[in-house]
Amino acid sequence: MSSDTLEIEGRQAALRSKRVRSALRTAAFMSPWLIGFGVFFAYPLVSTVYFSLMKYDGINPPEWRGLDNWTYVLADMPKFWPAMQNTLWLAVVMVTCRVVFGLGIGMLITKIKTGAGIFRTLFYLPYLAPPVAATLAFVFLLNPGTGPVNAFLEFVGIPAPSWFNDAAWAKPALTVLAVWGVGDLMVIFMAALLDVPKEQYEAAELDGASAWQRFRFVTLPNISPIILFAVVTGIIGAMQYYTQPIVAAKVASGVMGGSGQTFDPGYPDDSTLTLPQLVYSLGFGRFDYGAACVVALVLFALSMACTALLMRRRGGLIGSGD
Repeated sequence: MSSDTLEIEGRQAALRSKRVRSALRTAAFMSPWLIGFGVFFAYPLVSTVYFSLMKYDGINPPEWRGLDNWTYVLADMPKFWPAMQNTLWLAVVMVTCRVVFGLGIGMLITKIKTGAGIFRTLFYLPYLAPPVAATLAFVFLLNPGTGPVNAFLEFVGIPAPSWFNDAAWAKPALTVLAVWGVGDLMVIFMAALLDVPKEQYEAAELDGASAWQRFRFVTLPNISPIILFAVVTGIIGAMQYYTQPIVAAKVASGVMGGSGQTFDPGYPDDSTLTLPQLVYSLGFGRFDYGAACVVALVLFALSMACTALLMRRRGGLIGSGD
């Protein structure tokens, strides 16, 4: 073997060794994320898929059932599709209202010259209210018999709905509650709006652009990443919506889960039942972990699909500056 060949092989071996050391160094720096990803995402996801194919009650050993759990949930469970419809309704309507109102309030406060800090504080304070306390307060305010909101509506001659006691009004009432606590989006949008270059507004005014045209072609393109962030995180939050609907349903129905009381989520008429509630009810109420894992996987797939669709279609969602 010639010396040139030996030299080439030596260089290749040194290059491979350098690449291995570089890969190990990169893996060492990424190890916290890799460990977290494996422990808190990959392992739970694989376990959920596994138990979705099993009959398991948390006590006895798992028994193989194949796709029986999937067939039961998707075809035979009467509450699954109402819960799916309610979750999608909240993800579309509630998130849209929160984004629109958050952006509108943010734009309004940025235009105020005097007392902006006071208004900013007043609009942000509801977001700090604990979810349970805020829901209890709203159920009291919207009580069809004694609530001040219905008393005012009747005083001015407007028919008063039953709110949380009416299947047609329960989800709109939850949406009003969510919009009331829109202070987090307001602050985010305010920061984005204040970062829009004033020179672009001045140039648009010189070109004779109207207020709507300035908003459409100057404001929206500059804050579009923030709008996308608000929509994606809002949909993910709506897919995990649990506390407010179950508290509102319990209080409105008069069942607070005390001794000797049983409560079936979704009052009234499954109108407030969401997929997270169904997961909890199946897993910890009926100890049917297989069916609960199926619903959890459907919820995960739904969240991923909505997020991927929004990320791919973000130009059509938030507009462009062309």
